[in-house]
This record gives sequence, structure tokens and C-alpha cells, in this order.
Amino acid sequence: MKQDWHTLSEREVFKRVDSGPQGLSKSVAAQRLLENGRNKLSEGKRKTLIGTFLSQFSDLMIWVLIAAAAVSAFAPMLAGEPVELADAMIILVVVLLNAVMGTVQESRAEAALEALKNMAAPTARVMRDGHAGKIPADELVLGDVVMLEAGDSVPADVRLFESASLKVEESALTGESAPVEKLVVTLEAADAPLGDRLNMCFMGTAVTYGRAAAVVVAVGMETQMGAIAGQLATTEKETTPLQKKLNQITNVLSIGVLCIAAMVFLLGVLSGLSDALESFMIAVSLAVAAIPEGMVAVVTIVLAMGMSRMAKQGAIIRRLPAVETLGSTQIICSDKTGTLTQNKMTVQQVHTGEEALLFEAMGHCNDATLEESERAIGDPTETALIDYLLLHKLWSAGDVRSRKRAGEIPFDSERKLSSVAVARGSAMRIYVKGAPDVLLSRCVLSPQKAAEVEKDNEDMATQAMRVLAFAYKDAETADFRRPAEVESGLTFIGLVGMIDPARPEAKQAIDICRKAGILPVMITGDHKITAMAIASELGILGDGRVAVTGVELEAMSDDQLAKNVEKIGVYARVSPAHKSRIVAAWQKKGKIVAMTGDGVNDAPALRLADIGVGMGITGTDVSKGASDMVLTDDNFATIVLAVREGRRIFDNIHKTVRFLLSSNAGEVIAILFATLAGWHLLAPIHILWINLVTDTFPALALGVEPAESDIMGRKPRDQKTPFFSARGWVRIVLTGAIEAGLTIGAYLLGGGSVAAVAAAAQGSPELNQTAMTMAFLTLSLAQLFAAVGFQSERNSVFNMKPSEHKAIWLAFFGSAALQLIVVLITPMRTLFDLRMLSGLQWIQVVALCLIMLLFVELQKMITRRKKS
Repeated sequence: MKQDWHTLSEREVFKRVDSGPQGLSKSVAAQRLLENGRNKLSEGKRKTLIGTFLSQFSDLMIWVLIAAAAVSAFAPMLAGEPVELADAMIILVVVLLNAVMGTVQESRAEAALEALKNMAAPTARVMRDGHAGKIPADELVLGDVVMLEAGDSVPADVRLFESASLKVEESALTGESAPVEKLVVTLEAADAPLGDRLNMCFMGTAVTYGRAAAVVVAVGMETQMGAIAGQLATTEKETTPLQKKLNQITNVLSIGVLCIAAMVFLLGVLSGLSDALESFMIAVSLAVAAIPEGMVAVVTIVLAMGMSRMAKQGAIIRRLPAVETLGSTQIICSDKTGTLTQNKMTVQQVHTGEEALLFEAMGHCNDATLEESERAIGDPTETALIDYLLLHKLWSAGDVRSRKRAGEIPFDSERKLSSVAVARGSAMRIYVKGAPDVLLSRCVLSPQKAAEVEKDNEDMATQAMRVLAFAYKDAETADFRRPAEVESGLTFIGLVGMIDPARPEAKQAIDICRKAGILPVMITGDHKITAMAIASELGILGDGRVAVTGVELEAMSDDQLAKNVEKIGVYARVSPAHKSRIVAAWQKKGKIVAMTGDGVNDAPALRLADIGVGMGITGTDVSKGASDMVLTDDNFATIVLAVREGRRIFDNIHKTVRFLLSSNAGEVIAILFATLAGWHLLAPIHILWINLVTDTFPALALGVEPAESDIMGRKPRDQKTPFFSARGWVRIVLTGAIEAGLTIGAYLLGGGSVAAVAAAAQGSPELNQTAMTMAFLTLSLAQLFAAVGFQSERNSVFNMKPSEHKAIWLAFFGSAALQLIVVLITPMRTLFDLRMLSGLQWIQVVALCLIMLLFVELQKMITRRKKS
């Protein structure tokens, strides 16, 4: 795509596109359309629904579960027994649920490019054969001459060759809040940022004022918006940190389980403890016990519940893993306009010489109008003046609507002034508005007064305000064809300073982010002075951090940027490519980066970031489609709530996975020990029931636990930190070992003695079934008691209020009730091949389970003492 159109003269531009001010002939345009294609954005290759669904089965863990389901279903056939589908169906339902939810979430992400394509203008006014007419915008070709006026959407990238006070709102592309005045000039800087290419207009931007004629220099994918679409189509989404860590755990665990199961099978056959089929079934039951088949579904459900909770707080999650990722964010690269600021020019200061006259001038020398709702529409600087008058009750809506002019001189970029005359009897009062330096030169002022006004102007300018000056004069008549005469001999009446102000809640939100160890970075297309003023007010600049422009950034190599990125707090006048480069520089340092944005220009960086945060109200469909999370209220403070919620979700997933792995470790150790001892400790149906009832329900309850008290006082988790530390793995194995030991103890108590158990193994079913019942109840209930202790990884359960942890207690008593039903109700007891226990045996089971809870609490007490 040609990048130097703004540096060429109009004659050179027309020569390059083989056209002229009268445009193309219909025949030439038709030929170019046939040769070069339509003026629209390509969709790129889209994954089919089936392809998206099948991609969900790329995880090793999923295939191990499918294999376990197949073996569980058809292995009984080898012993002449009927096929058993119950266990297999339960496992397959979990696998399919995970695949369906992943497919739904991924399909939504395809909306980003589609939204970008739909932003192009539907029609364009174009010169064909020397006559103006409307055509579909997708029929525009290189060299077409288009007419632009207020209210139009620019249909392609164009170079101006005629302009009358043209202003274009480019915030969706450049991030600059105020409309840009466009000029017919030839620029010298080939590397000028998009916002400084004053002789160009770009596809998807909006004309707010004036009119112009321009020649098309780029269409479709060759436009600036097309470049963004290209980046959006090629930027791939990285796997989130949580996904990476859980995938590592499940892959290692799955391989380890298969190895252990194979070892058990060989030991059983070679030692003669059981025949090949029985050894095979024992190995299968061990695999079922060891593989946390509920973990995939439980973690997905916990994330989904977090997504629902966050939606109520104003943050819609488009991808489930993003719930956690924001909680781990270390850097937030935030757009300024509409995100940290209100995206609305507002009068901040008024310095008056003649107060009443100034307010009259603000209202009359103004083209803004009022809707029926009394919302001002028009140029943002002029609507800001009307809003000020209405807010302070200096004018009424009726005053605005009843304005009449005796004459006017429109704004001109060379004069930098606009004038309006209002009738006063047989004479008139002329109000003039414009740039302070120009207007003051037309006023009659004493040296002292001129110095005062200039100081006021400088004070507002240093605060990054846009300053307008106002003056007036009374006249009997005036020739509005002679601006120099009308706009001279003026009386100065005041200055008005305005700015797109910071959101009131943004400063507090940034303060909280800093306390939480999150570094905010402002990235904007606005001017450096304006960006620095807002950043300083919000507390983004400080600690030696500096601001740089896009031109300065362009001069840096990737190595230089990597070296300096931690020192830069503000990037001003940047392009879309710059934004992605900044995000990538932080990611290369191993940081988890969030990017907030609302414009088309933010889309590639939103996709590249670990988590993209779009704005729901002011954001374009493109930015929302490219985001992982969308703020429905456009409130930066909502990000703080999302951070807190993300950390809570990560904590709860950590508790959930630790609980599941500890429980499964207990099952594996117990079964492995019993197999080596020649005991029939548990049947496969017992193991699967425990996994479903006493694993899943408590795990879900742990997933909705309230946040720990210090959650926003911690630094973000480092991406390099493993999901479980070495000490964490030791605690998991140790907890599992204690659980297994208590289960073996219950089995021995159920047999009466070691000798009796040995006899039971030789064929005493009554004693063996009683021992199995005690082992079954102890293993399942011990897991429930452990889950109660896992409510917090720091605080003792004995110091917690049950009313604040309703879910875990509901899971505890509900799961315990189901266990009792299996033993106490005769048909269920028969189905599970269990026996009724005596009162003493029930007391022994409960006592063993209490030991489990005390052990979990002892671990936490030791950890607290080490930290203190």
C-alpha cells in the first residue's frame, strides 16, 4: 500500500492514479473494478463450526478419558458379562460438555472481522463522466473523485484537492478526541502519523463539518482500515496462562497414570495375585480413580460462574479463560479517549473581561444545534460551549433555538476565526471567535491587559486545554465579504479553555491497580501535551516514567524499546502498528498484558494482548469483537472489579484443582497399596461414585468461595510461576497419603484384624463387604471433610462464619446425605454390594474423617507460622 500520498502535490496524485478533477468515465471505472475488485474488506479464511468443534479434542487428557470410557464399557465382555455403559456415558458427557462450551465461545470471536467489514460507508457521491451521482461504496475504484460533506462516512482513503472548512472525526482510527481540520496542502514528513496527515481522509472516519472534494488513492484491503483488518486476521490468540499450566498438569498426570496402570497390570499377572482379566480390570479402576475426569468440566463451570458474576458487575466475558487472565495481569495498556477520559469536550475554565458579553458570544458564535432531548449536536468544541451555557442556566434551550443572524463569516483555516452578527435595533453586534494569538492581534488592548490575557492563555495551554478567544464590536453596517474589515478594531471579552476530561473514577481505579501491583500505561493517538496532562492528573506518570511520541517510538529498534519500555508511561500520536509493538515488547519481558480500547485502531492490539478489554458503549463493533472482555459501562473502575474477580476465580480454581488432585491421589495410593497386598479394597463403581459425588460437588462449591481478605494486596502471579510449587505438590501427595492411610485403616477395622482380612481375601464375603463398606465411606467422607478445610488456603475453618460459605456446607451435607442413602437404603446398598454397619463402626468412620480435617488445618497452621 502506498504510504506517501500526503507528500505529493495534487497534480502528482492525479498523475499517479491516472485521473483528474472531473473523475473517471464510467467505462474506465468499470474496467478498474473488474481488474482490481470491490472496495471492501476481505473476510479471510474462517473455521467451520465442525472444525471448531473438532479442535476441542486436541488435548491429551480428553483422549485418555475417551479411552477409559471405552475400556470401562467393553472390558466386562471379556468375562462374559454384559456391556456396562453407565460409567462410560458419564465420562463422555463430561467430555462433550467441555467441547460444546469451547465451540460456542470460539465462534463468537469471528464477529470482529465481520464488524470491521461492515463499517465501510454504504454509498458514496462520486464524479463519473463529469457528473455527480451516488453509487454503492464498494464500487469505488482508484482515481474516483468523491464529494464529502458533514454527516458523511469517508468511503475509502482519499487525498483532498478542494476543501471548505472540512473537519473529520478520526478517534476510531487515531484515538484523537477532537475533529481534525483538513487542509489542501502538501506535507513533507513521509513518516507523519495518521493524525497529522491533514490532506488525507481515511475509510471509516466521519465528516463533522464543512465539505470537500477528494480523489480515491486506496480501496479495500489497501486502505488504513484494510491494514488493520489484515493484522486482525493474522494475529493468533495465545493460550492463556491458566490453560498452559492446567494442560501441563493434565498431560503429565495422564502419562503417569497410564504408566502406573500398566505397572499394576504387570505386577498382578506376574505375581499370580490375579489372572490377566482381573488384573486388567484393576488397572482400569486405578486409571478411573487417578484421572480427574471431572476437573475439565469443573474448571469450565467455575469459569462460567465467574463470567456470570462479572457480567452483573459490568464486564462481559467473551472467552471463559479470560476470567482468570485479567486477575493475573501485570500491565494494562489503556487507550485514553473514552476509556480514561469522557470522550466529550468540556469547558474547564472561563476567563472573562466582559462576563455577560462572553456568554452571549459563546451562544451566538456557534453552529451547534439542539435535539428534542436538548442534547447539543455539532462540532465538539461548539457543543461544549452550549452545554456550559445550559448547565449553568446562562441560556435556556429556547434561547439556543431562537438564535437569528444578521450576517456571518464562516471559520477559515487561514484566518482561524469565525464571526456572527446579531441585530440590535437598526445596528448590529458582531461576535468573533478564534485562536487566541490571532484574535488578540485584532483587538484594542493596553499592554498590561494584553500581557494578562496572554498569561491566562499560556496557563490554560500548559494544562493541555484547547483555548478559544472571544471578542466583539458594534457596527451600523458591515460588509461580510471583507473579513479583514469586519474582524478588526475588536474589544476582547474573554477566553474559554476546554478539554476532554478524565473520568472522575479513573484516578481511584488506577491507585487501586498500583496497590495490586498492576502498572498502567497510556497509549493514545492524541497529542503529547494533552496525553501527559491527563496521565499526570490520573497518576500514570511518575516514578521517573516519561512520555514518547509515535515518531520517537518509530526511531527505536525492538531492542531499544525492550530496554526502555519499563520507563515509558505514555505513548502519544501512535499508529495501530505501534500499539501492537508496545504490547509485544511487554510480553517479551514475560509480563501478562491487558489492553483496553474502543476504536478500530485498537483491534489488533486487543487480539495480541493476553486479554483485550473493549468498551461496550463508545467502542466500535470491531474493538468489541476483538476483545476477550467488554465493559458494558465503559467505566475504567470496572476493570478493578474485574481484576478482583479474576484473582478470586484463580484462587478458587487453585483450591478446586488441589482438592481434586489430593482426592485422586488418595484413591490411587489406597488402590495401589491394596492391589499389592492382594485386597479387594473398592470396586470400580465405588470409585466412579466417589469421583462424581464427593469430588464434583465440593469442587464446584470451592469454585464459588468468596475472595480472601488480602486478595487486592498481593502482587499479580508471575507467568513463570508454576500452578503448584514443589511444596504444593508435596502437600497434595501428603494429603492423599493421609487419606489413603485412613481408608486402609477403615478397611482393617472393618475386617476385625489383619488375619481376618487375609481370611476374607480367601473367600469370606461378609467380612470383606463390611470392610469395603467402611473403606468406601471413609474415603468419600474424608474427602468431604478435606473440602471443608480447603475453604481457605490461609485461614482456619474454625475462624470462619458458616453463613459466608453456604455453598461448601451445602455440598458437604448434600454429598454426605447421598453417601448415607447408598448405605442405608436396601436397593442402593445391594446395587453397590455394601453392608450395613454397626454403631461402633459408624463412630470409627466419623473419627477417621475428623482426623482428615485436623490434618488439613495443621498444614495451614504450619504455613501461617512460616510466613510470619
